Amino acid sequence: MTAALVGTGSLVRLALRRDRITLPIWIIALTGVTVSVVPTIEELYPTLAARQQLAGSLGSNPALLALTGPAFDLSGIGGIVAWRLGGSIAVLAALMSTFAVVRHTRAEEETGRLELLGATVVGRHAPLAASLIVAYGANIVLALGVAGGLAGQGLPANGSVAFGLAVALAGCVFASVAAVTAQLTENARGANGLAGAVLGAAFLLRAAGDSGGDTAPWLSWLSPIGWAQRTRPFAGERWEVMLLAVSTAAVLVVAAFALVARRDIGAGLLPVRPGRPATSPALRGPVGLAWRLHRGALVGWTVGFAAAGAAYGAVAKGIESLLDDTPQAKEVLTQLGGDQALVDAYFATTLTMIGLVASVYAVQATLRLRSEETGLRAEPVLVTGIRRAHWVASHLVFTVAGTAIVLLGAGFMEGLVHGLRVGDVGGQLPRLLGGALVQVPAALVVAGIAVALFGLAPRAAVASWAVIVAFLVLGQLGPLLGAPPWLMDLSPFTHVPRVPGTDVTAAPLLWLTGVAVLLALAGLAGFRRRDVG
Repeated sequence: MTAALVGTGSLVRLALRRDRITLPIWIIALTGVTVSVVPTIEELYPTLAARQQLAGSLGSNPALLALTGPAFDLSGIGGIVAWRLGGSIAVLAALMSTFAVVRHTRAEEETGRLELLGATVVGRHAPLAASLIVAYGANIVLALGVAGGLAGQGLPANGSVAFGLAVALAGCVFASVAAVTAQLTENARGANGLAGAVLGAAFLLRAAGDSGGDTAPWLSWLSPIGWAQRTRPFAGERWEVMLLAVSTAAVLVVAAFALVARRDIGAGLLPVRPGRPATSPALRGPVGLAWRLHRGALVGWTVGFAAAGAAYGAVAKGIESLLDDTPQAKEVLTQLGGDQALVDAYFATTLTMIGLVASVYAVQATLRLRSEETGLRAEPVLVTGIRRAHWVASHLVFTVAGTAIVLLGAGFMEGLVHGLRVGDVGGQLPRLLGGALVQVPAALVVAGIAVALFGLAPRAAVASWAVIVAFLVLGQLGPLLGAPPWLMDLSPFTHVPRVPGTDVTAAPLLWLTGVAVLLALAGLAGFRRRDVG
């Protein structure tokens, strides 16, 4: 076992050097967001009476519990911070950890760099060990920054430490999940996709358990995101809950190391289905090939979005209990999603969140261009006489159509389930389908940024993921952070009409579509002028 870990230290130093910009940005951003919310919460709820009013209204509403998680103690500023931010920061820490582990394991194998390193004095398990050390170390630094920042704002030390550790442990669990998924697939996109599916399932389990009241609270205990929140920072900390995260991470790490020994470098454990002896006529053109490459991901994303829409639609009726709430409660809900009727504001919020997640699919589909290029699979296609513009367009067809399809799936199920609950399917379904469709142009702007980076600065194409995280922070936490209007306007989702609840105007949707087209054209022009690879 010792021989298998030879060279781990050198690989850790290499990974830290490569991530010397990426990881500090993640850590500083997550710490800054958490600490910056405290003054805003203090301004909104300066007295105990105001916080008690909040606890009696928003804190027990099932629809909002599905979005934010359980509210254990809203009588203090720390409890409100934990309720409002705990789940969001844990999800972002999970994404940071997943990307870091896959980047230094499966992505390195996919590009062939790990095989070159393996020819030197590097043990078989050293790359995986190094990636986990870097990911765990980043989460430890994040925990220290968050705990120190909250304590520095005058919040109780025990609660600050519990909050920081809970977030860090959630990140460590998903770093371990990524370590396993990196052994299962043959490419980084698949490993990230599987880990992302686990994260999505964890969020849905947490939302279903928290919003269901006494129906199925045990569902939240199946989710690492739920464990982070049930540590109960600032609400009588339950340190023993952290053992769930520690033990789960340990089991996953052991499994990942066991799987490394059972596969060849560059191969995954999931079997690759052999192709047919004779090719299908559909594969004679670039569009047919692109469909074959994108169809699995599109089906998976559509099913996942439909499940999320059904979950949000199932708890929407509970938002009606807020119609007589206090002005403070309504102010918080306004910051969450809009200033119209509360039910419509809830739907506007959930559809905006779904639109943000749809941009993840849009970027993933777009960056398939880059993975085909770096995997040396683009050149054999292009030498057949297919023009570069046609090859790029064949993939972008599924970026555009796929984004619309996954959003329609979410809007359809959200409208159908809510309509069945309130006895108005015919009225609710079109409203929520429209609310889902207006998110398409904003998601395509993010895809346009990915196309521009692919064509003009291909090595920086991975920065598209950072753009999504930035828009996510602005959209979900920008109002609480008191972000200036010009900064909020940088996110395309800020300009999307808050549907349902407001009238749809064509101007912002046309502008967003135009920006997406211009970005895509710029990327295409750059790709036509640069070398492939």
